Parts: sequence; structure tokens; C-alpha cells
Amino acid sequence: MSGLLFNPKTYNPTHLDEESARQLLALVDFFETKGKAKLKDEYHAAQWYTDFMEFIAKENLFSNVAIPAEVGALDEVKHPGAAWDLRRINDLNEILGFYSLDHWYAWQVTVLGLGPVWTSSNTKAKALVANLLKEGGIFGFGLSEQTHGADIYSTDMIVRPNPDGEGWLASGPKYYIGNGNEAARLAVFGKFSDDDPERPGEYVFFLADPKAPQYELQKNVVHGTMYVSAFELHDYPVTEDDILHTGKPAWDAALAAINVGKVNLGWASTGIAEHSFYEALDHAYNRVLFDKRVTDFTHVKRILADAYSRLIGMKLYAPRSADYFRSSTPEDRRFLLFNPITKMKVTMEGERVIDLLWDVIAARGFEKDTYFEQAVHHIRALPKLEGTVHVNLALVLKFLPQYLGAAAGFGSDHPEIHARMDHKDDEYLFKQGSASGLSQIGFHNPKPAFERFKDLPNVAIFIEQMTAFGQLIATQAPTKEQSDDLDFLLSIGQLFTLVVYAQLILESAALAIDDAPGGKRETSVSDMSGLTEAHIDRVFQVYVRDFSEYALSLAGQPTATNEQREGAQGLIRHAHRDQAAEDVFYSEVIAQADAYKMNP
Repeated sequence: MSGLLFNPKTYNPTHLDEESARQLLALVDFFETKGKAKLKDEYHAAQWYTDFMEFIAKENLFSNVAIPAEVGALDEVKHPGAAWDLRRINDLNEILGFYSLDHWYAWQVTVLGLGPVWTSSNTKAKALVANLLKEGGIFGFGLSEQTHGADIYSTDMIVRPNPDGEGWLASGPKYYIGNGNEAARLAVFGKFSDDDPERPGEYVFFLADPKAPQYELQKNVVHGTMYVSAFELHDYPVTEDDILHTGKPAWDAALAAINVGKVNLGWASTGIAEHSFYEALDHAYNRVLFDKRVTDFTHVKRILADAYSRLIGMKLYAPRSADYFRSSTPEDRRFLLFNPITKMKVTMEGERVIDLLWDVIAARGFEKDTYFEQAVHHIRALPKLEGTVHVNLALVLKFLPQYLGAAAGFGSDHPEIHARMDHKDDEYLFKQGSASGLSQIGFHNPKPAFERFKDLPNVAIFIEQMTAFGQLIATQAPTKEQSDDLDFLLSIGQLFTLVVYAQLILESAALAIDDAPGGKRETSVSDMSGLTEAHIDRVFQVYVRDFSEYALSLAGQPTATNEQREGAQGLIRHAHRDQAAEDVFYSEVIAQADAYKMNP
């Protein structure tokens, strides 16, 4: 067996520092000791996870991974070895997603809430928050509002001068704010009032304490173990020590926090899909219908092979995207293309895996004692959080001209990025600066990644599709009117996203298979040493079909011209399928039956 999927029974995090490895093994033990039955009982009862909060505090789990080195070095903090290290954070995300997205959510919104603090120049606030983390505190990100959603341009949270003294008074509502019931602090986004003498109408981020009497916790807006709060501030006193950012830096801090947090969704989606894969495969393998194992039916073989292929792609793309994020600098911001794809594409792939598996286990997927029953609910949320799929597709499209220019040989001379498995503080994540200048970001030529695997039949077919897509955009670019048609643009966005997704998967695969400078790929919680070219060809069999599907959607757009329809239809190809290779691949899928079951 290749070991390409996370299995808690064989998880051995030797790629991490000793303390992080100990903590993550303890996290696995926490869930396995609790057992599936109790976890599901709490899920159905929408019971807040007090025991998990106690575990976090006892193990110093969040403080170990969530305090940047610069903050840990403060005299007021003194947290030796502190580092925001995406390598171990990615493991944490996948493990939490594997067991419970509800529990992952407490971590996710803590990450978002810490973003405006760690990007701030307010040393007192940083020290306060770091020490609260060390005490086991969790945090939250007070951006969204019921009326405006996550529209940063509009907010009803108004911070006005205090008429009776120094500082300000903040009043207004917030909605969809995770951890609002138990957060040690919330980073709240608002605006100064128009009559503020120094910053009239400017944006502001400030810290708020949910234990203050001016904080009104209204409700949990979802039915779940996670707490997604609605709250309102009523003349909440804000001092200079509470101010994190003002003006445009507050805007930039909001986007920087989302850039850091959005990638977590892809890792969590992978964990959900992996656990669901084990459970669905076990059910199908051990079920006999018409004197045959369910896993022996032809259509079930194809479905499970496709699900496994998509999972392999997810587990190759996300760590390669993380390599670029960890290596980013003010001169190299390629991550701004790759991160939204981690958030949007990987989570969409997670949905497709669940849908495929559900077709195999059918009614079993509704049963309340299964992990799968909660997975089908949770997997739907991830593409819709931290910017919808449409929002992230629109963002990705902003980079299409630069990417095509790089493919034509006019890219930037960026250094080659190796597999980033080093234990290092990823300090640039909180020094991203201005969110502007996207049109100035350059990319490296993607073609070498495809050339490495061009002899694989399905990669070769995909290269044909990719090349034809580039020619279509070059000769039949969207008109001005079509640029205002979001449906038309999103069809192009799906095709472009799949090209970038495929590129980074191949880069990651080369790092896993070849003897590359900087060492081979160790990705997340899995051992990728068993990855082969046969795996890659089977993965691209799926992507050839996907590319054809998206091309057909583009051809069917009402505003497409005849020439564009003809060009889109020219992207459609048949995937290569070799039965002998398919049988070998499927034998690997079946070998994982009964490989993992959560403790009852």
C-alpha cells in the first residue's frame, strides 16, 4: 500500500519538531479516546466542546503553533521556539478536518482573529494576545455583518469619540463570528465616525473582550457544536491600546488575515474526504449484493478509483501551494494566485469526492452513527467560506494575462521553489503589506512542469487541451460586453484554474518522485514515497474529463460567439484508459479496505 492517505493508526510525524509531533499525536489520541459514538452524540446535541478547550489549554496546542517568532521573543511573552510554521499547521488542519470540522472551526477562526493582531505594530496588543494564547485562549475575527456579509466597504460598526473622556466608544452588530461565545479577544472591524477629529470615516481594527458588559452575545446562528455568533457592541470603550490598524492598513490587514486563513479550508476538506473514503470503502467492501461484493461492480470500481484519484490530486496541490506561500517575499507574491485555488478548487474537489462516495454507500450516508453523515454537511460549507467559489474564481482570473505571458516565455525570473519541509517561522505571512498591485505579479513558465510528465498518455492529452485553451484566449478573448457577464467569465475561470491546479500537482509529483535539490516531498500527514507515474496518469484521466466538461459549459454560454463556441468545443478530448493499468490502480484502492476505523 502506498500510504498516500492519512491514517491515524500509522501517523508518525517524524518530519516535525519533537514537541509538535507529540502534540499532534496527543490530538489524534484525544479523538480516538473520545470515540466516534460520543463525538456523534455531541454533534447531534450541538454541544459546545468544553473538553476540547481544556485539551487545547493543557497541551498548549494553539500557542505552540500560532505565535510568530517575533512575538514570542518579546520580553512580555518569552515563548522560546515560537514560530508560525505552515508545515505543522497544515498537519493540524488535516487532522482536525479528519475528525470533526466543528472542532477545526475553533482553530480556523482563531487564525483569522490573530491575523490583524500579528500584522499590527501594537506591541502591547501582541503581548496580551500571545499570553492569552498561552493560557489556552481562542480568538475570533469580527468582520462579517448580517446586512453586509463580508463586504469590507460597508460596516455598521461605528467607533466614535468618547464624549466623556479619552478614547472611543464602539457600537454596532456583527454576524457569523466564530468563537464569539468563548473568545479571549475578538479582532473587530469597523469605521471611525465621520465626526472623528483625526480619522473621520476611516477603517479601524480593534480588540474587544467578550466578557465586557458592553458586549451582547445574541445567539449561535447555526445548529452545531461550533459556535458561530451574532453579537452587538453597545458603547464599548476602545482605548489606544486596543487599536490594531487604522485607515488603509486596516483594509490590508483584513485581506492578509483571509489570505492566511483561507488555505486552511483546503486542508480541512482533504481530512474530511479521507475519513469518508475509509468509511465508505469499508462499507462497500464488506457488503454483498447479488452474490458479489459491492466493490466488484464495474461502476463502483470506476467511482472509487475516481474518488481516490481526486484525493491524490488534493494532497499534491495543497502542499505545493504552501511551498510558494512559505517562500513568498515582497518581490514574489505568486501565492496570491495559488492560495485562492487551494481554498476554492481543493474544497470543490472535496465535495466531488464525497458525492462520488455517496453514490457508492447510498442510504448508509444518512445514518446518524456514521462519520459520513456529518461529512456531507460539513463538506458543503468549505467552498462557501472565506469567499465563495465565485469570488475566488474572479480573483484567479485577474492573473490570467500574466500567467499566459509566462507560458509564452515572458514570465518573471523567480528562483525555483523546493519542497518546504524546514522548521521555520513564516514571517512574511504577517508582513504582506498592501493588497494592491496584482497586475504586477509575475509567474514562472508552467510548461516545464508538464514536460516532465509529457510521456504519460493523459498528461499528453491534457497538454493538448491546455495549449488549445491558450490559443482560444489569445485569438477569441472575451469582448467588453462578455467581461461584464460573470457566468461567461467563470466558465473561463474554471478552465484556467484547472490548468494552474494541474501545474502545481505535477510540480509536487516531481518533488515526490525525483531526486530533487532540497529533498523529496513529504506532504502533510502522509508519506508520498509511494507515489508513481501510474498514479499521476490516473489522476489526469479525471482532469482530461473535467477539462472537457468545463469546455462544454463555455461552449454553451449564451453570450459566446460562434468562433468561441467552436474553439471551446475544440478543447474536448477523450481520456486514455488502459484496463490493465486500471486494474492495478484499483487493487491499491481495495487494499485500503479495513485499513482504518475510528474507535467506537
